[in-house]
Amino acid sequence: MNTKPNLPNFVFTQIGLLGKQRDTQVTTTLATLIQHLQFYQMKIYLDQSLTYMDCPNDIVVTDQNTMGENCDLIIVVGGDGTLLSAARTFASYQVPLVGINLGRLGFLVDISPNAIEQQLPAILQGDYIKESRFLLQAQIIRHQKIIAEHDAFNDVVVHKWNIARMIQLRTKINNDYIHTQYADGLIVSTPTGSTAYALSSGGPLIHPKLNALVIVPVCPHALSNRPIVINGHDQVEITVMDSNQCNAQVTYDGQTSFRLENGDKIKIQQKSDKICLLHPKSYDYYEILRAKLHWAKHPEIKTNS
Repeated sequence: MNTKPNLPNFVFTQIGLLGKQRDTQVTTTLATLIQHLQFYQMKIYLDQSLTYMDCPNDIVVTDQNTMGENCDLIIVVGGDGTLLSAARTFASYQVPLVGINLGRLGFLVDISPNAIEQQLPAILQGDYIKESRFLLQAQIIRHQKIIAEHDAFNDVVVHKWNIARMIQLRTKINNDYIHTQYADGLIVSTPTGSTAYALSSGGPLIHPKLNALVIVPVCPHALSNRPIVINGHDQVEITVMDSNQCNAQVTYDGQTSFRLENGDKIKIQQKSDKICLLHPKSYDYYEILRAKLHWAKHPEIKTNS
C-alpha cells in the first residue's frame, strides 16, 4: 500500500481491534478499519479470537491482556454487548475505547461503519469527546468467605433462574437495613446500565456523568417497592433469604452468571478503575436517547380514505 505523504500528527498510534467472532459484518468492518489504519501507518494489534480473518502479515495477533499493555486505543466493533465485555477487560489498563456500532441499540458504540472514514481520523488526532464512566465490582460471600468476584459495567442482577416463583432478598446500603422483599430479582445498576435491564424493569434514566447507583426491583410482589437512586460510593449488600430450595443466581452485564445458595451475600460497590470512552465531536447523549427510545416520533393518525 502506498504511504500517505504529509501524515497528520496522531495522538494514538498503537491500535487494538476486537469484535464479535464469526460475524460477516464485523469481518467486513474490521477489514475496512485495518485498511484505514495501515494507510495512516498505525501499529495494529488484533484480538486472537479473530485469527480466522485474512490479515496482513505486519498485524500483531495477540490476547487482550497484551493489547491492554501495549495499545493506546482500543476500537470495538459490534454492539453494546461487545463493548461491555471490553470495558471489563480493559478498565484496569486505562486504555480508552471507541465503539463501531453494528448492534441494534448502540447506547455505547456510536460510530456508524459508514462514517469510519469521516469520524475516525479526527479521533486519532485527538479531536473527540472524552467520557469517564465507572464499573461495579461484586463479591459473593458464603459462610463468611469470598467465593467469587466479578466486575460489571451495566449492572449486577440477583434473580431467580429456573422456576416460576419469587425469591426473598434482603437489602442493606452501607450496612443500614433497607428492605426485605419478594420479587423475581433485584438490579443494581450504574448510570451506564440505566438504559438497559434497569430501564425495562421500570427504573429511571440516569445521566452517565452522575455518580449514582440505582436499585430496581424486578416484578416485586408489593407494588410499593419502587426503584431507589443512591450515592455512587455506597455499598449495596443483598442477601438471599429463601428458607426452602434456593433458585437464585447473580448475573453480571447479562453475560456471566454464578449460582447462589440460601444465605449468600452479594456485596456490590464502585470499582476504583474507570473506563474511558471516546466519542466523535458530534456525540449528543440526548440525541441518542431520542433516537433509541423513539422520543422524537409522532403518533400516526389514520384517516378514512
